[in-house]
Amino acid sequence: MTARILVVDDVLANVKLLEARLSAEYFDVITALSGAEALTICERAQCDIVLLDVMMPDMDGFEVCRRLKSNPKTHHIPVVMVTALDQASDRVRGLEAGADDFLTKPVSDIALVARVRSLVRLKLMTDELRMRAVTSREIGIENPVLESIADTGRGGRVLLIDDRESSWDRIAGMLSAEHTVDVEPDPAEALFRAADGEYDIVVVSLALQSFDGLRLCSQLRSLDRTRNVPVLAVADADEESARLNRGLEIGVNDYVFRPIDRNELLARARTQVRKKRFTERLRDNVQLSIEAAITDALTGLHNRRYMETHVSTLVEQAIARGKPLAVLVLDIDFFKAINDTHGHDGGDDVLREFAMRLRKSIRGIDLACRFGGEEFVVVMPDTDLGVAAKVAERLRRRIASEPFLIHATGKTVEVTISVGLAGLGGPDDNPTKVLKRADEALYRAKRDGRNRVVAAAA
Repeated sequence: MTARILVVDDVLANVKLLEARLSAEYFDVITALSGAEALTICERAQCDIVLLDVMMPDMDGFEVCRRLKSNPKTHHIPVVMVTALDQASDRVRGLEAGADDFLTKPVSDIALVARVRSLVRLKLMTDELRMRAVTSREIGIENPVLESIADTGRGGRVLLIDDRESSWDRIAGMLSAEHTVDVEPDPAEALFRAADGEYDIVVVSLALQSFDGLRLCSQLRSLDRTRNVPVLAVADADEESARLNRGLEIGVNDYVFRPIDRNELLARARTQVRKKRFTERLRDNVQLSIEAAITDALTGLHNRRYMETHVSTLVEQAIARGKPLAVLVLDIDFFKAINDTHGHDGGDDVLREFAMRLRKSIRGIDLACRFGGEEFVVVMPDTDLGVAAKVAERLRRRIASEPFLIHATGKTVEVTISVGLAGLGGPDDNPTKVLKRADEALYRAKRDGRNRVVAAAA
């Protein structure tokens, strides 16, 4: 797994040292000697991760990080602060500026590579979602990045897994200042609780007395329902660096050392909660874009594209199983006159109400679609022509029995429909033929006076 790493430091010797270490691991390295240069490179989307020195003239690393994280174009780029400052207050300041991680000089090669690889995995996971989010914005769906920039990372649901009461009591007390905290002292129950709890972050003590904390972290990563929940490990000060780096490799997102600094713990938890919410917004955004691609925005029914894709599957399944299938093509009578009299907004009111009545008249397994304009199609699996005719007639009466309200004027309009239906023929039948027969039946219904149901000849 490789990536393009931006190394930012005003001391050329430091830049060259990090460049050599990363290049040896086959990362593509680019460099910048100032914060302003780094901001330009990032805004041009020329890097995947930033290794950022803190102490720089003109613009320090904290300010560079703040600007990166407040810009929608660069908000998603992971930032690792590389600093000689090792006080908890310095780490908190960096985390509050938006930093994703820290490396303290002199930088360990093992720690450097482990952190970079961990963040590369996170970056790759979100990049595909971000690309889809761009497409979503083009069709009018809200940009999730703007919400994420404003997110404080507070108010999350935290599961704390720790089997020492003195330890969990202290950690829970710290986290409760900003989050809702549940404590699970039994590692054997922790997986089930994490899977069922819809948590924003799981905090795991690596000093569990009865279980390997890292193994628990790996199990959290292996379950579908907890795979995307951030894991924050709590490690003893003398924890082996190789073990911590192993934790990063198996999916631990971050860790904090004992004795725990309250502000640092809260800052790291906020960072992970923000990341989770950002990823969830991206996923929700993708789901909305998928729904928009297959749903008619006005009526909420499936659109023609969806129907054309799925009607073939339904017909093939019916033929293979030797089951009946019926297709209804429906058209609102004299719809142009409704538009001319009540305007297009009035016509939209009629279409929405018609779609609602249509849904209530068919089964959940039936496929209802807006074919275009005032024409609709219903595909009914496991339904013979006789039953389909009864459903169509019931729908016709339901439409004609109650006037449709025009919301802007408070007036009502009488609406009727014409329906053509066709059943599946022999094993050589196909969707095009069935739809054509139903459409021809609809034409006969309209020709014979409208407000009627006509079945295609067998």
